[in-house]
Amino acid sequence: MATKVYVTGVSRGLGKAVAEKFLNEGYTVIGIGRSSDIQHEQYSFQSCDLNLTSDLENIQFDFSSEKIILINNAGQIGHIQRISDQEQPDFEEVLRVNTLAPMVLSWACLHHSTGAVKIANISSGAATRAIPGWAAYCASKAALDRFSETLQLEENEKGRDVKVWSVAPGVIDTAMQEKIRSASATNFSSLDTFLDLKKNDELTDPQVAADKLFRLIVHEDIGRVVCSLREIE
Repeated sequence: MATKVYVTGVSRGLGKAVAEKFLNEGYTVIGIGRSSDIQHEQYSFQSCDLNLTSDLENIQFDFSSEKIILINNAGQIGHIQRISDQEQPDFEEVLRVNTLAPMVLSWACLHHSTGAVKIANISSGAATRAIPGWAAYCASKAALDRFSETLQLEENEKGRDVKVWSVAPGVIDTAMQEKIRSASATNFSSLDTFLDLKKNDELTDPQVAADKLFRLIVHEDIGRVVCSLREIE
């Protein structure tokens, strides 16, 4: 059977753009998330709150397909505030959505699949540098990078047809960026940087990022796990 593409966080932003890109290229796509309004004959949707382990365990993969592509796109920034100033930290929720959910879905996909598998975990430039006010987010993405690298090495040792990426997509014009721009300057010292990105029209359109991610996954343009869409022409 043909390749099946699974994408998390398809309600809007990059996830929706990626799902639509693969659909436009003739792929069968399965969206995973809390909601979706994509309408296409080759599209189906599995409702899942990625913050709930019980929901993750109910995700179904079609292991009869020739190849599976899993794109762990869903993510959240969490509180934009210094750790010591947070009344109720959201460490667990941020780590569950950004790190644990991709780990669980990657395991479910690889543990039962006997065919070729490609996994693209959407990371962030925040994985490689500390940003005050984003401690949980930075930590979650750094962990995702290392998990992805380790996963690839393990599958290489087994000689399996598996390709894993942890991809920093760049600064994309999404709802997450809206939340970042609405943060208090008192809590977030980098606020002006993100306000200027929007003001100067320097944010990447989700569809442009989706096109680059498609080329990376389908054509394997980069020979390493941790990478950036900025490297894709």
